[in-house]
Amino acid sequence: MLSALEGSQALAQAVGLCRPGVVAAYPITPQTHIVENISKLVADGRLRCELVSVESEFSAASVALGAAASGVRAYTASSSQGILLMAEVLYNISGMRIPMVMTCANRAVGAPLNIWNDQQDSMAVRDSGWIQLYCADNQEAVDTTIQAFRIAERTEVPVMVCVDGFVLTHTLEPIDLPTQEQVDRFLPPYHFSRALDSRNPLSLGTCVDPSFFTEARHSQHQAVLRATTEIMAADRDYAGIIGRSGGGLLSVVGPAEADVAILALGSVCSTVQESMQLFPQDRPVKLIKLRAYRPFPMAALREVLQGVRDLVVLERAIAPGSGGIVGMEVRSLATTLTQLPRIHNYAVGLGGRDVPIEIYPRLVEAITRADEPAWFEIFDLEPEKLPVEDR
Repeated sequence: MLSALEGSQALAQAVGLCRPGVVAAYPITPQTHIVENISKLVADGRLRCELVSVESEFSAASVALGAAASGVRAYTASSSQGILLMAEVLYNISGMRIPMVMTCANRAVGAPLNIWNDQQDSMAVRDSGWIQLYCADNQEAVDTTIQAFRIAERTEVPVMVCVDGFVLTHTLEPIDLPTQEQVDRFLPPYHFSRALDSRNPLSLGTCVDPSFFTEARHSQHQAVLRATTEIMAADRDYAGIIGRSGGGLLSVVGPAEADVAILALGSVCSTVQESMQLFPQDRPVKLIKLRAYRPFPMAALREVLQGVRDLVVLERAIAPGSGGIVGMEVRSLATTLTQLPRIHNYAVGLGGRDVPIEIYPRLVEAITRADEPAWFEIFDLEPEKLPVEDR
């Protein structure tokens, strides 16, 4: 049954349906409403869980690590500078192959201080060894969160569910929450094969000298790559029980044979999709909604890019001094295609700037009139607002 829920409230209820044993909570805008709503579920007796109010994001990640390592299903959430404060622990969690789930309510990283949305925070830790799944709307966020627990537990790789701050976390949408019985069918009780137990002592995260460190990192890399199979299997099984897909590795909207494609991840996909409906163009265009960014779905993306002549890659973050983060990876992949597409790489909506509803026709016009593809440009830059020396 559909219910009108704020994104954060829906996410909290989705986490509750997964029966976590420990939730580590520390507030940071725009994530705070998620753990607030989880605490209300606990206080109302609707969720039996140890809610730990910690003193920092570093502690939140550490508590979740310890809980999951002891054999308890664990969850936490954070944003922006909080994600960066967690960074050391995020590497520990993935390097020790601890299965847990975290929501990243995507927010710009300062300075300058900005509490609004872009994806600089999750992109900053993209190589920490976590699976990263991006959601286009709150229904996807609910479905992806539930799937994330199974993916993490079957692969023993932690999962970060990335949800655009404010754009999704603070927006009311009609959400179809699965029943507890449906989630229990999909998600079996948590079992960690290497759980810490005083009756059977073992060590996690021990020191590894140069003679074995390379092999350890290779093993972790392979584990994340293999997760593509489980991401697809989880989505397929979820659809079989719930009747709805979370998006797999990626999904395509529009004619499959279109020779123009727009690739994006996160809530901007919904904006582009609506813009395509409102402002149809003569030239056929397809939208590629990238759900799995880590592992990067090379084979699936290579397949949908066959025959594409112009590819627009939209970014919600910048690598200063280099340019587009996702664009660089797509360029590397595109060199393996039979026909190399022209790649137009744009950043849009940084720091929470509204992405205009007419974004689609503006993009089509930009690539049509371009003599050379944009290596990297900020699509909605307003030069008059720049310091004189940067104009």
